[in-house]
Amino acid sequence: MEVDGVIELINKYGFPIVAAGGMGYFIYFIWKFVTEHIEKQLGESLGVLVGLIDRVRMLDNDLIRLNQKLSIVVEMQERRLLHEENDTNVIINKRK
Repeated sequence: MEVDGVIELINKYGFPIVAAGGMGYFIYFIWKFVTEHIEKQLGESLGVLVGLIDRVRMLDNDLIRLNQKLSIVVEMQERRLLHEENDTNVIINKRK
């Protein structure tokens, strides 16, 4: 719409009515844009987000299992060292 057409509408209906009509059109345009474009992108992004959350959970589970395995290895080494130390003390006590 040209400037002359807007001026005619303002003269005929008044500025508040024309401004309200313009704001109504602006709200309709934004609503239509959001429902057609942004909601589609949000749906795709949600799928990617769910996939990433699943991967993070899998990594967390892997880290928990790795930590448990490492704890078992450390405990076994401590037991082996303690057993070797006891064997050494037994040998020393037998010599005395």
